[in-house]
Amino acid sequence: MKVIAFVGPSGTGKSYRSITVSREHGADAIIDDGLLISHGRVIAGASAKKEATKIASVKHALFMNDEQAREIKDALKESGVKCLMILGTSDAMAEKIARNLGVGEISETIRIEDVATKNEMDMAIRMRRVEGKHVIPVPTFEIKQDFSGYFLHPLRRFLKRSNVEANTGAADKSIVRPTFSYMGDYTISDNVINSIAVYEAEKTEGVAKVLSINLRKTQHGVHIDMTLSMRYGFNVAAVSKEIQQAVRRNIEEYTSINARRVNVLVRNLVRE
Repeated sequence: MKVIAFVGPSGTGKSYRSITVSREHGADAIIDDGLLISHGRVIAGASAKKEATKIASVKHALFMNDEQAREIKDALKESGVKCLMILGTSDAMAEKIARNLGVGEISETIRIEDVATKNEMDMAIRMRRVEGKHVIPVPTFEIKQDFSGYFLHPLRRFLKRSNVEANTGAADKSIVRPTFSYMGDYTISDNVINSIAVYEAEKTEGVAKVLSINLRKTQHGVHIDMTLSMRYGFNVAAVSKEIQQAVRRNIEEYTSINARRVNVLVRNLVRE
């Protein structure tokens, strides 16, 4: 297996450009921040950006855990990768990842300065340092379940909001803002999620009142059970579906927590 490296300081835009660079150099898989990525899919691993601290994130990205490294090694064998591109902040980091994964020596190194201008790198650095945003080179649906509670958006949507023209590779990338990007941790209370769900349900035309709400947390998001009363004369199925869509959409929009299930039980009808 041929191994190449894509090297540049942290936050200069390596992940953003990794898909294009890998294609130009014939790589059919990428190692980036703990993930093995091939053709826009996560083949193995977990993102280092999920770690609670910067130090833990670095250790994760270096595959210092034997079990984590073994998962990537097995996936490389099974997938038949012929050319692997390793992303690193330095030559030493890329070489250490190669050693920990046992993939052999790096035969070629591409540097961020070879593919990006100084202005482009400065813009990427501002995005990382000021806004705490990181790019992951896979579509949002590939990693969404693993980032419940984090800022997570498709890059194309972000570029549109920023009035920047997105290139054709934008759909293959996502923006995430992990906990360690902040000056400390944050917590979203269950009451906040419940309040959003109740508000969205009760403003839906045809709903009289939310009678009860139950929230269950899972590793990948929350499950919500709502019991409500509805006004007589409205289509129960249609209103219930509208509630599900509104609750899920707005919880994910306002909290970045995945709403995995929104179950609606209509207990009674009222005449008003």
